[in-house]
Amino acid sequence: MPLTTAVLDTLGELCQTVADLHQELTRNDLVIWTAGNVSARVPGEDLMVIKPSGVSYEDLAADTMVVTDLYGDLVHGNLAPSSDTAAHAYVYRNMPEIGGVVHTHSTYATAWAARGEPIPCVLTMIADEFGGEIPVGPFAMIGDDSIGRGIVETLRGSRSPAVLMRNHGPFTVGRDARAAVKAAVMVEDVARTVHIARQLGSPLPLRQEDIDRLHDRYQNVYGQEH
Repeated sequence: MPLTTAVLDTLGELCQTVADLHQELTRNDLVIWTAGNVSARVPGEDLMVIKPSGVSYEDLAADTMVVTDLYGDLVHGNLAPSSDTAAHAYVYRNMPEIGGVVHTHSTYATAWAARGEPIPCVLTMIADEFGGEIPVGPFAMIGDDSIGRGIVETLRGSRSPAVLMRNHGPFTVGRDARAAVKAAVMVEDVARTVHIARQLGSPLPLRQEDIDRLHDRYQNVYGQEH
């Protein structure tokens, strides 16, 4: 079915936003070469915008983004979508509250994923953003929706917007693509800090009641009113 003018206008803005957000991945040293991707759900449509496969970050722009349906089939654009498209699409189909998905191979978070160990909640920043430990998802092969299934199964029982897919790396989600990118930046930061803390000794866990209070304050009170 042809896309309406209104949808095309929305896509133009969203493609620019997604292209710009990819630059946050390089700016924060979360990716190398062409690895990693950001996607965004198209509001009110069963569509998403995602990075094309194998394209350098310096070459990304609004007109190089691709649009697929929520089964990963190309709807709009001239390039092949990311190899992680099926995983992103599965998340959108099964988590309707999610508007953005990000995948990186950031060094410290991926190191935790390689060990198959959750990042414990030993920092107020972890409690704030992730609401507890950052969980590990199952190993899954790339190319179909297996990774998406692992993400959904793991995050359904967690307040965390991040999951460390075992032997692969972090995936993050958010109400929109910007929130998912923020979670990707933060998961790498806390992964590094907790790793360093372990070199110094045994990090001290936060009490559950303190985690709950910190998470509620950060999610509902912190920042400016909108």
